[in-house]
Amino acid sequence: MSEQIPPAVPDPTGAESHLAAAETIDPHAPRIWVGSLSDYNNGILHGVWIDAAQTEADLHHDIQAMLSTSPWAARSGEPAEEWSIFDSDNFGPCRIDENENLSRVSAVANGIAAHGAAFAAWANIVDDDDGLATFQEHYLGHYDDVHDYVVLSVEESGYDDLLDEVIPADLRPYVDIDTLAMARDLELSGEIARVAATVCGVWLFDGRLSS
Repeated sequence: MSEQIPPAVPDPTGAESHLAAAETIDPHAPRIWVGSLSDYNNGILHGVWIDAAQTEADLHHDIQAMLSTSPWAARSGEPAEEWSIFDSDNFGPCRIDENENLSRVSAVANGIAAHGAAFAAWANIVDDDDGLATFQEHYLGHYDDVHDYVVLSVEESGYDDLLDEVIPADLRPYVDIDTLAMARDLELSGEIARVAATVCGVWLFDGRLSS
């Protein structure tokens, strides 16, 4: 979550009624709280929660709608044009800065809506929209840890069966694949990128594709 919303300043114009739009947004979906800087700089808290899983154009439209009801603009006769993202919610480990590009906000939020919290973890690794678009190529899955992933990969690859075929039966109990060393080396080499999952375990990504 990004910066906290500053303490509300009583507004005799009743402009805070504009915030009622937050009630229509799924509280578990990615969203941003965008406020008018013209109002904030003049002691008024005026803004709204916006569903972030929209197109960039739709986000811009919602922000302009918020600015159009600026109490400061109504009082001064000057248009409210500047805004900032004061807060964000449900973006997982991905930080949304106050001046975040709306294109990235849209891409990250829509990715989370489509793929879940693992996408937020991926967005925390890559910096550009092109990288975000390759999530499905990178994502390896959710595991207890990297070693768990390696053990399952070895089993699925049939390496144990291959050892059964080539190692004499009396020696087979003493020959095994060092999956702990494999897990360590995969992570140290950057071939595997690990991000702590929201509740437990880790999300794993193929680090070789992120270069």
